[in-house]
Amino acid sequence: MNVLEIPFVQKVGLSRNRDGYLTLPLNKSNENHIQTVHASAQFTLAETLSGEALQKMFPHLSGHVVPILRESEIKFKKPATGEIYGLAHIDNAMKEKFEEQLAKKGRAYISVDVEIKDTNEIVTCSGRFDWFIQKIN
Repeated sequence: MNVLEIPFVQKVGLSRNRDGYLTLPLNKSNENHIQTVHASAQFTLAETLSGEALQKMFPHLSGHVVPILRESEIKFKKPATGEIYGLAHIDNAMKEKFEEQLAKKGRAYISVDVEIKDTNEIVTCSGRFDWFIQKIN
């Protein structure tokens, strides 16, 4: 699945830059009352990035599982005054535990850490996204 084809993602205005990063520009449709990127738009970028990270790490599961975001925690650190992009990370120990649990039970949890930065490399927010993933019978 191409995450950029998700209707809400399109509505928010996420795109991919030349380097392959998911990005979000600052524009009138996603700014807040102080003319910076709205918190919910930053959350959308971070959550979408976490789901895409799962797709990239586990391509063999595509079409065989249903991933559902169960919980998230996000901390906003600096105002985003321009285009932002994100980086995702999945801990190796978490990956191994996830694969074992999914193989054994047909369902598992996994956490993805995300950091959102602006074009000046300033971290605007960071978060953790906990996914519940179940095999399709």
